[in-house]
Amino acid sequence: MDKNKNQSKGNTISMSRETRTVQALGFEDESSGALVPPVHFSTTFARDAEDYQTPQGRSYLRCDGATQELAEAILADLESAEESMVFSSGIAACTAPFHGLKQGEHALISKTLYHGVLSFVKEFSESWGILIDYFETGNLEELEQKLIPGKTQLVWLETPANPTWAITDLETAAKLTHQAGALLAVDSTVATPVLTRPLELGADLVCHSATKYLNGHSDVLAGFLAVRDPSLELWRRVKMHRKFGGTVLGSMEAFLLIRGMKTLHLRVQRQSQNALELARYLEAQGSINWVFYPGLESNPGYPIAKKQMQGGFGGMLSFLVSGGKKEALEVLSRAQVFKRATSLGGVESLIEHRKSSETVETETPDNLIRMSVGIEAVEDLLEDLRRMLQV
Repeated sequence: MDKNKNQSKGNTISMSRETRTVQALGFEDESSGALVPPVHFSTTFARDAEDYQTPQGRSYLRCDGATQELAEAILADLESAEESMVFSSGIAACTAPFHGLKQGEHALISKTLYHGVLSFVKEFSESWGILIDYFETGNLEELEQKLIPGKTQLVWLETPANPTWAITDLETAAKLTHQAGALLAVDSTVATPVLTRPLELGADLVCHSATKYLNGHSDVLAGFLAVRDPSLELWRRVKMHRKFGGTVLGSMEAFLLIRGMKTLHLRVQRQSQNALELARYLEAQGSINWVFYPGLESNPGYPIAKKQMQGGFGGMLSFLVSGGKKEALEVLSRAQVFKRATSLGGVESLIEHRKSSETVETETPDNLIRMSVGIEAVEDLLEDLRRMLQV
């Protein structure tokens, strides 16, 4: 387990990443001794009468919020990052690196990932003059073939990749990307920093929809980006995009994110345990055509997932029912414990017909059902699956 030094009242001790997250990096309010961080709502900060300087360098909430900065410090610590930025939503964070690209630059994107990013790229890249190409998710030979040395600036991938949870070998992808002079950005929303830390495996940027597992309670919109080397020109441009595009996270949302992260490790561990048990159950059912879960030994991505996902395989899985959309919706109609809703990463279990939720044409099969497994008693979730499958 990762350890780090913490100083408290003159004593230096070693604490795990989990403990640091629970204690918000050891936060204690200097004025009151409070252990719960305050919410700083002020949008502006007074300047000194003599030299016209601002306290602690803050002038305006859009780029200098104290609550946001504490959230960023915790997130950077979770991802072993040098710097991080919080955003007003996951999609704001995920699309920010594309805003940092210049006209004529080339980005390479894996085909299987969150449909919102695909929709954004298809809608805006051509008019902005950004060149986009795609590679089959997890296919590193194709990735290498499509990299253009000196032209490709960014490789964007997600692992496990939504909604089939395909796995990409991050260490190899980073080496290939860097050989071509490009940067590797990884959407690690599903793995969370509890299971995988892409920067430690060679990635340059890591992105999360913090709406999902990091907050974990389905009540906050938030996103964040973290970087291994903050001197990168792309990182500077992303900072400018957030500052002048106004996509910063609100103070109350930052506070709720900090609070949610305190239970991150416990939640992800329970969700991973539940998901693996459900995946094994589904795999044993003759009425199920295929189960997508990287923790199953039958999954082609299992060897890599076992290597780069430490302590579990996440709370997301999908499966194919016999038939098409009609049959999938009939299965969903019988759910009583699972909630028929979009999103993922919350404490409650969700289930959905994925194709109906996507806003852009994807390769998602019509008979695919996606599940976000929560922290409920697994016996109740298994019983609900039996009810849905009528077994």
